[in-house]
Amino acid sequence: MALYVPRAFRVDDSAALAALIDEHPFATLVTPASPEPCISHVPLLRDRSAATLTLLGHFARANPHGQHAAGTASTAIFHGPHAYVSPTWYEDPANAVPTWNFATVHVHGPLEVLASTQDAEDVLRALVERFEGDDESAWRFSMQGRQREAMLSGIVAFRIVAQAVSGKFKLSQNRPPTDRRRVLDALDASTHADSRATGDWMRRYTSSDG
Repeated sequence: MALYVPRAFRVDDSAALAALIDEHPFATLVTPASPEPCISHVPLLRDRSAATLTLLGHFARANPHGQHAAGTASTAIFHGPHAYVSPTWYEDPANAVPTWNFATVHVHGPLEVLASTQDAEDVLRALVERFEGDDESAWRFSMQGRQREAMLSGIVAFRIVAQAVSGKFKLSQNRPPTDRRRVLDALDASTHADSRATGDWMRRYTSSDG
């Protein structure tokens, strides 16, 4: 089932889609299976060396998802910031209803299992370097011998080369400029981090003036 994206919320800007994937890499990965789909929650990284949008990740070997997904078209769902929007924030609240602002990207393509130990090590190293950062105290994959072999044999590395990418940034684009400014002010003033982050995305990807 394709993502429902009304025209006002459709995003075709590849840089904006990449930004959401990069900033919110913990994805929901769904692969069709019988009697029910396989679903895993995994960090996925863009392969910046690839000409086509390509995602890299891994499963725990004990996860049956990896056994059923090889060669199967799967969908990675990246969840960006999201927040409740109250009609009381609008200029005319009596003629409005509550809603939810959010940003999401769906990446659809066949899941290719990477069988070699070197592939597994490359994916693991990329993930560690991405999330540990470059601080001197950052953890690095430096174990050796049987301990290293055991860790690498315990994961199933994979990549997904995108066949379709859908972006939906529902950020009050369908409201008048005055209402968008009021929503943005309310989100900025919230005590909830997700609400303030949603306001940041409204500022980045919509205009309060039209």
